[in-house]
Amino acid sequence: MLPILDEYHLYLKLEKSLSDNTIEAYESDLLKLSGYLSDVHIALENATAEILRDFIIEICNLGIHPRSQARILSSIKSFFHFLIYKNFLDKDPTELLESPKIGLRLPEILSVQEIDAIVQSIDLSKPEGQRNKAIIEVLYGSGLRVSELIGLQLSKLYIDEGYMLVEGKGSKQRLVPLSQKSISQISLWKIDRNLLKIKKGHEDKVFLNRRGSTLTRAMIFKIVKDLSELAGIRKNVSPHTFRHSFATHLLENGANLRAIQQLLGHESITTTELYTHINVQFLRQTILDCHPMNKK
Repeated sequence: MLPILDEYHLYLKLEKSLSDNTIEAYESDLLKLSGYLSDVHIALENATAEILRDFIIEICNLGIHPRSQARILSSIKSFFHFLIYKNFLDKDPTELLESPKIGLRLPEILSVQEIDAIVQSIDLSKPEGQRNKAIIEVLYGSGLRVSELIGLQLSKLYIDEGYMLVEGKGSKQRLVPLSQKSISQISLWKIDRNLLKIKKGHEDKVFLNRRGSTLTRAMIFKIVKDLSELAGIRKNVSPHTFRHSFATHLLENGANLRAIQQLLGHESITTTELYTHINVQFLRQTILDCHPMNKK
């Protein structure tokens, strides 16, 4: 029989179909709890509600941000739900543990003008210029996650139909429309891509580095950060900023929330509803800018 944490790892990977990054985060949080419990010689699976409550108080006293506290608690709850599911426990000790109040954090949004400035800052004379332009167009034009962009495959691009098949969280696939600009920039990038010496196993990946390998998450973040600085944008811009901007601009221009949910690949509509808060800010600013009473 496998050790309990090894079984949990397989459960997250095979049954929950979580990404490697998510699994790593869950297990890292469990290690924090395990270290705390080792001081009192208690195994993870034997932790009581009282001990878990003491642990939450402890991390709170250490000054850990409420958002991080909430994530750690979520990881702990997931582990004990697994123990119940596998009949290792009869009662869930996390049932009455409350998550800290973290408030609503609205994501950073770029204006259309700022996105245009980023696109204009790309030097197309450089070998990676056309690739970077295609990356920005796809991030903003289709609202992809970084992992989805990295995993994008040539065989899953249906250019004539204007769609691509994207693999999102939990290995769930969805069809996402390609904008005409994205199609144009990808087509131009494919000309440069064909000149690369592509490494074995990377032949089907859309976006590659100059050595013919798939781009990493860190590289995508660096590309976006460097281009934002070149464009003179002082906001904290990441690849996810384009996803937030994509959704917000759709909502501002009258798109249905359910349609945005499908485009983003959100499992729950409540996740998509975050953008209604951003839209309220937009509407308030519209009144401030346009209403005659505010122009006196």
